[in-house]
Amino acid sequence: MSNLQLRVISAIVMAAVVLGLTWLGGLPFRLLSAAIAGAVLYEWCAMARTAGHAARQWLTAAFLAVVLAALVLGYSAPVILLVLGLALVASIAVEFIGGQGAWSSAGLAYAGLSAIALALLRDSDRSGLMAMLFLFAVVWATDILAYFVGRAIGGPKLAPSISPGKTWSGAVGGTIGGVVVGIAVVEVSGGIALPQAVAIALVLSVVSQIGDLFESWVKRRHGVKDSGNLIPGHGGVMDRVDGLVAAAFALYVIGLILGGIDHPAHGLFPD
Repeated sequence: MSNLQLRVISAIVMAAVVLGLTWLGGLPFRLLSAAIAGAVLYEWCAMARTAGHAARQWLTAAFLAVVLAALVLGYSAPVILLVLGLALVASIAVEFIGGQGAWSSAGLAYAGLSAIALALLRDSDRSGLMAMLFLFAVVWATDILAYFVGRAIGGPKLAPSISPGKTWSGAVGGTIGGVVVGIAVVEVSGGIALPQAVAIALVLSVVSQIGDLFESWVKRRHGVKDSGNLIPGHGGVMDRVDGLVAAAFALYVIGLILGGIDHPAHGLFPD
């Protein structure tokens, strides 16, 4: 089996699982969000693991477990964010006392905010479902179009020192594709007005690509090709969700402004 075939099969299986749990929402999706966050923190720490850091990384994992427990148990957003804030303060204090900087704590923030944004966007109602489908549509269209347009057109590199394969043509093509597909989702499902849909889809598309570049920078910083090897043909979980979690956080902030901290999707797709 070729690597491309393996990638396609893995992508289909992952999409089926993610979309199924997204449809269910509520506890199943919160568990998925928690699992993603746990895998992200594991890979984040594994890329920088040394014997001297292992104990502190396990402590960081315990801090994340507390945050994820609050999320899975359905506490309100302010409580979950407070728990994450306290966990970050404790984690940073432990790392600086040990003279190790705050790399594991940065991973805690990255993983924790990813889980919170995903889970609270989805919630358990139709608004949450539509918000997640909108998010998936924009991010996945951006990723796919950026790849194919970049390969077809080529041209100047977007960030050669971070990710040599990415081009400006791919970035622009991906952004246009993400906006068009996002508009289609809004037109079919109803929700925010068209100008807002265009603006939000544009932001999400750009942020998702920044998230992708950020993860590439993390990997390059630690001299690794993939964040892990959990997903056949794709590498690690971070390799697959880097753009998604960045865009999810951006959409959560937008939804928070429009709809409130606990039910951000209601400001995007009113019932």
